[in-house]
Amino acid sequence: MDRQGRAVLGVPTLGVLLMLFHTLAQIVAEQEVENLSGLSTNPEKDIFVVRENGTTCLMAEFAAKFIVPYDVWASNYVDLITEQADIALTRGAEVQGHCGHNESELQVFWVDRAYSLKMLFVKESHNTSKGPEATWRLSKVQFVYDSSEKTHFKDAVRAGKHTANSHHLSALVTPAGKSYECQAQQSISLASSDPQKTVTMILSAVHIQPFDIVSDFVFSEEHKCPVDEREQLEETLPLILGLILGLVIVVTLVIYHIHHKMTANQLACSLPLSIHTQYNLTLPAARPLKVTHASGWRSACLVIVLGMFHCYLHPVTLQHQNPFNVTMQSFWT
Repeated sequence: MDRQGRAVLGVPTLGVLLMLFHTLAQIVAEQEVENLSGLSTNPEKDIFVVRENGTTCLMAEFAAKFIVPYDVWASNYVDLITEQADIALTRGAEVQGHCGHNESELQVFWVDRAYSLKMLFVKESHNTSKGPEATWRLSKVQFVYDSSEKTHFKDAVRAGKHTANSHHLSALVTPAGKSYECQAQQSISLASSDPQKTVTMILSAVHIQPFDIVSDFVFSEEHKCPVDEREQLEETLPLILGLILGLVIVVTLVIYHIHHKMTANQLACSLPLSIHTQYNLTLPAARPLKVTHASGWRSACLVIVLGMFHCYLHPVTLQHQNPFNVTMQSFWT
């Protein structure tokens, strides 16, 4: 009976030891983290690195701010007024994290652990028309805050620890093997344990990769967020339109110059020395000469006089063919 009792007691004891060993291994892995925020040129941006077995497995750069509503008593101490605390993730924060094949986690503590942020990333595979496609995303955000902390909260009602969690979150969706980059601000709503309160998490200048990092301390190819791509297009589009407009202007000027030169060359003036002087008048195709009444004859005479004066100033030695066969002989004898 004693042997059987020892055997029965030995099974749970072994299980407890295995759990302790697994927990200890996780703790050791979580301690391989670095806060490199001092390398950032942006004072609001933090840089966190998680390493396992001497290899970088998670890198995160971002600026985070939390807008936390809380209640305070009104001046009559009867009504409640909602105030707002803006809590920024500061440099020098304590970092923990671990990496897995399909799940990775980053946890950050600051202001003597009055605030903590936990971000859970998952990698999934989906069947698409092009075949299996793997992506990773931010699946959960948890923010713990202490409303009794006096730096950001002033006389909060129900002061104490509160937890704000995301629900059914699918953010920062990125193809596997790539890093996510987004300079624009992104907001994530978190439901707080403080009744009827919603905490807003604002991320900006984000660059994160929780899986498949090939080179140590180096992000893989960036997958930009749609907002950044749209802003980049809005910056590039005016330049493209300006180049097209400039090209159209240049082509128009060239065509005008060629047309003007061809039109000038079509003017043929001939002054043969004979008893009956003959004048040949060549007109452009778009403006044929048609004389039907007295005013028309006067216009024709004016054109002839101007043509003679032009020919006198610019004599033409080459004889040009008149495509319209418009010939007006002199009526001076």
